[in-house]
Amino acid sequence: MKVKAFDHIVFNVRDVEISAAWYESALGMERQEAKAGDGSTRTSMMFGVNKINLRPVSASQEAWFTARTPSPGSMDLCFLTELPPDSVADRFTAMGVAIEEGPVTKKGARGSIRSVYVRDPDGNLIEISSYEPKR
Repeated sequence: MKVKAFDHIVFNVRDVEISAAWYESALGMERQEAKAGDGSTRTSMMFGVNKINLRPVSASQEAWFTARTPSPGSMDLCFLTELPPDSVADRFTAMGVAIEEGPVTKKGARGSIRSVYVRDPDGNLIEISSYEPKR
């Protein structure tokens, strides 16, 4: 077996509403609500062909089958954008989102990327990157 891509990932969050609002405003993701088999509402954030499910850490293992030790704020993630890194930094600054680092050059999966680092409401390290043009 050889995997080829992610279908979705799950973020364990303290507050679904706060996290969903941040991902909508800061990263331009689209919020989607769906009913689960138990009748509860599940919140997902859609972007491109990808999906992030927002799981409240207060949800039980029975209500939401998940990792053994769900913990908010324990992820480092890199999202790609076509926006130049200086524009990404300017956008975050205008929104009052503190920049942890960047723009800086890093090594991505396909070559050099320029990245800006911020933190989401749970403290996850969020890297927003764009690939440098090939010369």
